[in-house]
Amino acid sequence: MGKTVKIVEDFTYIEDMPRPRLKKLVVKNFRCIGSKGVEIDLDDIVVLVGANNAGKSSILKAYEVVMSDGSKKGELTLEDFPNNIINPESLPEIELHTVVYDERVGRKWLSATDGGYLVRERWTWPSVGKAVRRGWNVEIDDWDESSFPFGPPNIANKRRPEPHKVDAFSDPEEQAKEIKKLLMAAITERVKSLQSSEEKNEYHELLEQALTLQAKIIDETRDQIDVANSSLTGLINQVFPNYIVNFEAQPDNTLDLGIFKWHSQLKMGPEGGFQSTIDKQGSGARRTLLWTALKYIAETNRKAKEENALQRPYLLLIDEPEICLHPSAIREACKVLYDLPLSGNWQVMVTTHSPVFIDFSRDNTTIVKVERSLDGDIEGTTVFRPDRVNFDGDDRQNLKLLNICDPYVAEFFFGGRVIIVEGDTEYTAFNYVRREKPEKYNNVHIIRARGKATIVSLVKILNHFGTAYSVLHDSDTPRTKDGNRANPAWTNNQRILDSLNARPVGLAVRLLASIPNFEGAYFKEEIVGDKPYNALATLTTDNEKFGVVEQLLDSLIDHALPHPPNCLEWNDIEQLSEGLSNFMTKG
Repeated sequence: MGKTVKIVEDFTYIEDMPRPRLKKLVVKNFRCIGSKGVEIDLDDIVVLVGANNAGKSSILKAYEVVMSDGSKKGELTLEDFPNNIINPESLPEIELHTVVYDERVGRKWLSATDGGYLVRERWTWPSVGKAVRRGWNVEIDDWDESSFPFGPPNIANKRRPEPHKVDAFSDPEEQAKEIKKLLMAAITERVKSLQSSEEKNEYHELLEQALTLQAKIIDETRDQIDVANSSLTGLINQVFPNYIVNFEAQPDNTLDLGIFKWHSQLKMGPEGGFQSTIDKQGSGARRTLLWTALKYIAETNRKAKEENALQRPYLLLIDEPEICLHPSAIREACKVLYDLPLSGNWQVMVTTHSPVFIDFSRDNTTIVKVERSLDGDIEGTTVFRPDRVNFDGDDRQNLKLLNICDPYVAEFFFGGRVIIVEGDTEYTAFNYVRREKPEKYNNVHIIRARGKATIVSLVKILNHFGTAYSVLHDSDTPRTKDGNRANPAWTNNQRILDSLNARPVGLAVRLLASIPNFEGAYFKEEIVGDKPYNALATLTTDNEKFGVVEQLLDSLIDHALPHPPNCLEWNDIEQLSEGLSNFMTKG
């Protein structure tokens, strides 16, 4: 019999292949996620929103698992199986869709899409431990059991993002160890290079003088440590102003079988004030320092041999980054996380309960709502992707300014009945009614647009979001008060109507106009200044007007209810003009 020849496939093309783009993650039968499965559209930034225990953290873990294929983190324990039971009919299954731009991956794996080619991979776990990976073979229209795309894990992972996961509640000492381990990289890599050298070097010759050599290594890496301290201080200052990060490494006075030991301390605190070790820091500072350290190490502290090599991208998975942070620190942390992918080498997936961590003025963000259905299945619905909303430049500027004025504007993504109002007066009046009758209005979200142009931008989002909503705006008048020129506010009425008419078929909306404005329609008076305060003062003393505003709010929540007088439900600009004319005639 002839000698069997083993065919070794050449995967060197991966080294110079254009970087693939992760497109979709599908998770089934994993932890609390059942057989119905969850599909997540992937982007530079993915924000997972939803109630507690809805499965958001399980999605983060699933993403980490497939990105860690071939390592210990890519293995499952019994706790990762549904109900801690290995059921052959419902085994854990995670599928990843990747867009590539190089046919050398192999024609049998490629289907044309998005200017490139789609590659599908699936990981299944027949038992605890390692996964079985398969690729979708377009030629046989089935999962291929003989080979897989991108080669074995050690080859394929060169083009996958390396995951770094920051859990919501990690042990303080473990977090401190992780940070110090990252910052020790420069020293430990130098020691390893000395140890592994086949040529006789200082390590071998001067082992008995270890303390001297340790001091030398510390001295050699002093510049790197100083740069690390400076860079980390700069990063942490974006969230905690005037804070200093100080990392120190010192040689141990003992030897263990010739292996160097090191003492290291990482302290943080206000400049000129008390600085304490990381495990003594508050949870918010500790967690923030961990992911800023990850960012710094990943981008600047490479091994010398990798400086000219292809860099593996990174994936930050962070659970509830807002935990234990001051409101201003939350906003700054949000900016740092959103800016992370701008380097071209990072993706970020976060779970959050804070609307401050949603910035829909960015063009690289996908928002996914994760929820548990009535039958217990976990479902993931993409509720926002900028490329599907058709924003123009004005929309982005409007939303950017609105985010600054009202960081909680994105609260509607977390559920509830949605009402858009034009200005502060309506917002104040409705919130007073809600406060007086909290049980009646416990699931209503009122968005204050602060202008008609921003109403248009918000409507585009809500049309894409796919949930019922209402809009209340002032009709205003076709011409300015002096009558000499056209009123731009009237022109924007048509834009509001056009944006509502662009909604998906079947989406329930209600468009109401106060004739000619909120104060004139329901309070029978014109107010020049302090409009919100005047509305509040009126509602606290006038039960009749309180009742009118309550009826208006009810009609915005339930589209079948009648609205009060001087409020017009309209669907044509001529209809709005006629309603305004009738009001003026009666007045």
